[in-house]
Amino acid sequence: MAEKILIVDDDLETLRLIGMMLQKQGYQVVSAKDGTEAISLAFSEMPDMIVLDIMMPDPDGYAVAKHLRADSQTATIPILMFTAKSQLEHKVAGYEAGADDYLTKPVHPAELIARIRALFTRAKSRGTGPLLTRRGYVVGLMAAKGGMGVSTLALNLALAYYQKTRAEVIAAEMRPGQGTWAGELNFPQDEGLTNLLAMRSGDITLDDVERNLTSTTYGIRLLLTSHKATDSNRLVDAVPQLEVLLFHLFTLGSFLTLDIGSPYTPGLEKMLSMIDELILVTEPQPHAVKRTGILIEELPSLGFPSTKNLSVVINNRVRADIQLSAIQVQEMLNRPKTPFIPGVTEQSFQAAVRNIPLGFLQPDGIYMQQVNELAAQYAARLRNDQFRSAGLASSNL
Repeated sequence: MAEKILIVDDDLETLRLIGMMLQKQGYQVVSAKDGTEAISLAFSEMPDMIVLDIMMPDPDGYAVAKHLRADSQTATIPILMFTAKSQLEHKVAGYEAGADDYLTKPVHPAELIARIRALFTRAKSRGTGPLLTRRGYVVGLMAAKGGMGVSTLALNLALAYYQKTRAEVIAAEMRPGQGTWAGELNFPQDEGLTNLLAMRSGDITLDDVERNLTSTTYGIRLLLTSHKATDSNRLVDAVPQLEVLLFHLFTLGSFLTLDIGSPYTPGLEKMLSMIDELILVTEPQPHAVKRTGILIEELPSLGFPSTKNLSVVINNRVRADIQLSAIQVQEMLNRPKTPFIPGVTEQSFQAAVRNIPLGFLQPDGIYMQQVNELAAQYAARLRNDQFRSAGLASSNL
């Protein structure tokens, strides 16, 4: 029997269009135009999923989700919030109300279908228990220009976090045609990202993303990218595919690092809108610091909300007598807490020769000391967040 989906929206045209689209995919559709009707139909129809708008009268979507989650009859129904509210605080409120996923309007129809399929897949894999699955914490890393050590930091931060927590950690190269990890670590296959972006967005499943991850002996998994320039050109318009694969990728790990590269990476705005935090890597040179400052000012217009965490890391790879000091960089960027990572040219060469990450070669070296400190900060923060969430959950029992 086809799955039944309850669509809730006070806009009748939206109900009609989404209903037609879902029916073409073989789903049964039930519609509600306000919160009261949605609650009534949820109990009378017992749908397999609810696609729920937030901005509705009588009551709004947050209240509907909380009501359904509080009743044992409807507590396990997957809820996809589908709304024009795109700010971080709205998404957080949606998840806290009980949403399993959150999607903002407007959206490509293929992505909506992909999100629905993914939720059904997760629901079936978890049996009758509620989904309530929160994605892993996602840190994006980029720089104002190339060659500042973003890829190295993204890889070794993931490794350091795994070594501290033994959690499920994924590092992903997000620059089509500009991959480096496969060559540096001697992996024969480097087309994980290329394979996924070449698919139709509506066809990308969780299993597809998992199959394209590369397991390592270091404990983390990698999404590798080719170094073929033609891939960069061919996949520049694959933003719908990028969004779907990121959605799936973020459910596969508890901590993820994305090597975004530079502001010229295809799909930048989509990535910046979906990550939880951004690290900008710079170097202690006047021009590099100035460009970093300009990029910080541009970030809101590039899709990175000012409400999200932003950090700057100084990656030093030059002689001490021809560089800015950490204090000078901090003053130029007006950011008092700016980690300074020392250069380790010889160790980097040795790691390259042996085809292993720098953090695996010298886990306690001077480079990794700063990276380990960053990883420790993330581990402590996420652990505290989990404790607070557990406390809130137990207080609501």
